[in-house]
Amino acid sequence: MSGISIEDELLKRAAYFEDILGKALPAEEGYARTVIEAMNYSLLAGGKRLRPVMMLEAFKLFAGEEADDSVLRPFMLAIEMIHTYSLVHDDLPAMDNDEYRRGRKTTHVVYGPGMATLAGDGLLNLAFETAIKGAALGKELVYYDGDTSNRYLAALDVLGTKAGIYGMVGGQCADICAENNHDMDTETARDVLHYIDENKTGALIESSLMIGAIIGGASEAQVKQVEKMGSNVGIAFQIQDDILDIEGDAAELGKPIGSDLKNDKTTYVSLNGMDEAKKKVKELSDEASEILKSFGQSGTFLEGLFEYLIYRKK
Repeated sequence: MSGISIEDELLKRAAYFEDILGKALPAEEGYARTVIEAMNYSLLAGGKRLRPVMMLEAFKLFAGEEADDSVLRPFMLAIEMIHTYSLVHDDLPAMDNDEYRRGRKTTHVVYGPGMATLAGDGLLNLAFETAIKGAALGKELVYYDGDTSNRYLAALDVLGTKAGIYGMVGGQCADICAENNHDMDTETARDVLHYIDENKTGALIESSLMIGAIIGGASEAQVKQVEKMGSNVGIAFQIQDDILDIEGDAAELGKPIGSDLKNDKTTYVSLNGMDEAKKKVKELSDEASEILKSFGQSGTFLEGLFEYLIYRKK
């Protein structure tokens, strides 16, 4: 990684995924054209593409740097579709009611709340259509020592679980229930917040890394370590997001700051203070890097990416 910044490398990898995404967009035609337009508008809103990039890097970690990644691409697309649908729904008036995302008008502002809701639904369903077709048509993979020996089924299980009520949706539920609830004692509030950060944000990062590892040939024990690594990165990423909501620059972030305060949300910063929040981000990221090094990998892009997330400004 010497001589090349992590941000430049991330942009290069994101561009690689953008090419894959561009070829996979559904055609904007027929009576469903408007909802497909809204879906594509949401998918093409930019962003770092962290989840598919992480998935690909985890795949290479076990399959090798030169391995054919075509077998992974349907899952890379699926995770980005799921992430995007969650953002579309988060921005809705009934949720965070945000008007800008990544520097552009949010989907509900452009297409209306009803069509934006359908666009999110469509993206979630398309994600599983894409992943299932990839699993059905993909080349045969080596035996997996998990609950199923089929790596595609194991990956689909992770994708579904981490995106659902035992993952991201569960975290979003806890987040909504915690809003304006000031009756919790501090210890309970910390426990609830950890659950929210672990699931609302962490689950899709865990999913990305785990699926990459599973398809790449990792053992079940290694996948469990990858899951822990992803949990740390996900929680650190969310705490950094909380920090940026206070200290960030709206123009750089591409969205207004202060939404947590506006919505009276409990965050790691509000519970523990800014200094402790920054310390926790560093601690979690360092631990994730140690797990990565346990796989015999040091100085990799993935390790640099984890560190980069600590200091990101957007």
